Order: sequence, then C-alpha cells, then structure tokens
Amino acid sequence: MELQFLGTGAGMPSKMRNTSSVALNLSAENEGYWLFDCGEATQHQILHTSLKPRKIMKIFITHLHGDHIFGLPGLIGSRSFLGGEEQLDVFGPKGIKEWLATTLRITNTHLNYELIVHEIEEGTVFEDDKFKVTSKFLQHVIPCLGFRIEQKSLPGKLLVDKIKELGVPKGPMLKQLKNGEDVYLEDGSLVLSKDVTGEPQKGFTIAILGDTSACMASVELAKDVDILVHEATFDSETGNLAKEYGHSTITDAAEIAKEAGARSLIANHISARFMPSDVAQLKRQGEEIFPGLLIAEDYARFEWKDDVVKQIE
Repeated sequence: MELQFLGTGAGMPSKMRNTSSVALNLSAENEGYWLFDCGEATQHQILHTSLKPRKIMKIFITHLHGDHIFGLPGLIGSRSFLGGEEQLDVFGPKGIKEWLATTLRITNTHLNYELIVHEIEEGTVFEDDKFKVTSKFLQHVIPCLGFRIEQKSLPGKLLVDKIKELGVPKGPMLKQLKNGEDVYLEDGSLVLSKDVTGEPQKGFTIAILGDTSACMASVELAKDVDILVHEATFDSETGNLAKEYGHSTITDAAEIAKEAGARSLIANHISARFMPSDVAQLKRQGEEIFPGLLIAEDYARFEWKDDVVKQIE
C-alpha cells in the first residue's frame, strides 16, 4: 500500500501546493488506485507521476468545496481518452450526483465506461472481501466527510517445512492452501489449509479526513489507525482563524492523532500563507504533541511497510 499526495494546499492552488487530492495506490492488492478528493488540476498533477488515470477505480469526495472537486469532471473525461473501460465509482455527499450529471451533460462529455455516483451518509459506504470503507460527518462549514479504510485480514504465511513434510508439490495447490482451501494430493490424502498456514495477518487501516475543526468524529475515524491523514490549514498562532473557517491547526491534528492512538500522522491541506521556510516550524509545533508527524508536500509518496510509515524518496 502506498499513498501519493497530488495536492496538499488549502483553498486555492499556489506555486508550491496544488488543491486537495491524495491517491491510495492499491496495485499490490490488485485494486488499482483509489482517489480521495479531486481538486482543480489534479489530472495535471498526475502527469508528473507514474499513476494511470485508467486504473483509478474509485473516487471518494469529502465535500463539495471547489478546491476538492473542480478537477473531477476533467479527470472523468480524460479517463475515457486514456483507455479507461472499467466501471468507475464516485462516492460523495448529497449534491455530487446532480453536479456531475449537469456538468457532463452540458459539456456533452462522452464516457466509454460506466460511471456510478453514490451519494453517501455516515456508515459503511463500501465493502468487499478485501476492504471496508466507513464514513462520518466532520465539523466544517458545509457537510464534509472523513473516511476510514480497513484492509481485512490477510491469509497466514505458508509453513514451508510442514508443506514439504506432507509432500505438497509446487504449483496451484500452494495458492489454494494459502487462500484457505483444503486440497487432495495424488495419493488421495487430504491436506488441510489450517495445518500448513500460520495465523492470519492483520491488514492496514487508514483514516483520510476532509476539512474539519477538531471534533470527536475525527477521533472515532482515526481510532488505532496505522496512518491518519489530517488537515493542518493553520499554525498554533492562527487558531482563531481555524475555528472561524472550520479548519484545524497543526496542533489540532496532532492532538486528534494522539487521542485516537494513531500510529502515524501525515498533515496536509496547508495554507498558502506558509512558505517552505515555515514548514519546519509547523512540524516542531505538531511534534510537541505527536512526535514523528510528517507534513506532506505535493508528489510526496509514503508506504506502509513492516508496521512503519516511510516516505519514499
């Protein structure tokens, strides 16, 4: 699993930060890419990465402010031109269906794939045999959602010595056993999956939140997650503005991560008032509460490996 930030700014694009979007790369899990928010020029940002728009399978929209959705119609249209033929699911709050349908209709945008738009409330918004996504409304100036993505438990590792002892040959049988299926050998003997596999492995859990002031919904979504992605529009000196506009400071984000018991925190949605030279000070403010927090820049990539989040250089 890998996260790549396509836009980490707040409100409008700046020379250093584009508007909001983050890609969850699930290629290793055979799920393609999931996009969270799609601010203006997101597809331009993608051009500078190895991400393929045709492999974007799901888009989750936190709320209907322009810096989170204005890139969506263009990306949806380009996905057709770039060979996208598989179904695309868009999840978002009430109003997303009307806005997209009107925009695509008036611009006569033709799609070569099925677009399904889901207007969602709180609760489970998507679930299959690999993942579960739940949402809660946060505290912003318009309805705004946060998302919790949970990977379900993975099959245990194969016990090599036990497999050799029982005479299981290399090939398809090994995959069947790993996937929990029992198999018969050529001599008719039955090999039980539970006898040749270790304990199931815990999947990863991520919370990706939209714009919000500090609130309990954020804590609940982030409870014991491996990675929390939380907005940090302001610093601790401008907390009055954060409350007025329904946003968080870097210290708010750190306090939410600490209270929730998150294992790591990546702060984004940084105001353009902060220059690159200010980022170190922002980081210090947050680290006083949550040591080791990371601040995302555009194009930054992070992977979850060996129970640790690491930035990919």
